[in-house]
Amino acid sequence: MKLAGIAWAGLLLLAGAAAAQDGGKAITKINISLGTATPGGGFPVYGNAFAEVMNAADPALSIEPRNTKGSNENIPLLESGQLDIALVAGEPAYEAFMGISRPATKLKILTAMYSSPGMFVVRADSPYKTIRDLVGQSVAFGAKGSGLPILSRYILDGIGLKQDEDFKSIYLDRAGDGPVMVQDGRAAALWGAGIGWPGFAAVAQAPGGARFIAPDAGEIARVRAKHTFLKPLTVPANGYPNQPAAIDSIGSWSFVLARESLSDDVAYRLARTLHGHEAALCKKLAQACETTAANTVAAAPNAGLIHPGVMKYFREVGVVK
Repeated sequence: MKLAGIAWAGLLLLAGAAAAQDGGKAITKINISLGTATPGGGFPVYGNAFAEVMNAADPALSIEPRNTKGSNENIPLLESGQLDIALVAGEPAYEAFMGISRPATKLKILTAMYSSPGMFVVRADSPYKTIRDLVGQSVAFGAKGSGLPILSRYILDGIGLKQDEDFKSIYLDRAGDGPVMVQDGRAAALWGAGIGWPGFAAVAQAPGGARFIAPDAGEIARVRAKHTFLKPLTVPANGYPNQPAAIDSIGSWSFVLARESLSDDVAYRLARTLHGHEAALCKKLAQACETTAANTVAAAPNAGLIHPGVMKYFREVGVVK
């Protein structure tokens, strides 16, 4: 009995300490599953930083990142309710919203993540200088389930090339396998997108260095004329090791999407926590500096695709009227 009394007293002390941490109020955890992608790519890096900052900022939130096959798996997982939120590249998101080759999705945008200017990376000692130089060569276009091969398909189509006919296309089981294939010669180039993308950084940091190949001004104009949803984007100078000059390209914005049934209250809380701590996320991850309320409004194909709970927050802070 005496031991039981001591144990019970200990439990009360622990409960009191936990309550004190939240001003004496019990914390009801909001568990959120977050789909990312295969290890070695940019989505897991972003997802982990996003979860760490959000969980630290709001003790009620428990966001759990989960590796998936990428954008093309994340969309159906969200639609079936197996994920609460997930990272999705711009092109598969656009196709889902517009109902291209599938019924239009009812998923909603929680936030824009970052811009994704697409380009190739090759070893610095390779002979390839332009996209057309890579025709007939082995090119790693990204993980099978990711959005990267969809972006490259649109861009190549815009300049009159076919991804699976004009190149020896390689689709990866893991995003992290691509840089090694370029370094050991199994692939002449690796396709990727974004600022701070791990695949590009790995090739650029390898002995001998790297060189980037992006569409030229004429090719960008041709792509935009055919695929108007793609936008001119720039990788700033020194975005990667030994990249002294800015690189102009084309691409889209990646998003954090939410399942249709995610409540307005939860979406509002996520938006308030995220955009109230944009500086902390930026400090954690350079490419996440683009995760802002203003960028979300600008990047969304239309405002109706942004979650109503997020829009409520945006109206409160004056981002939208």
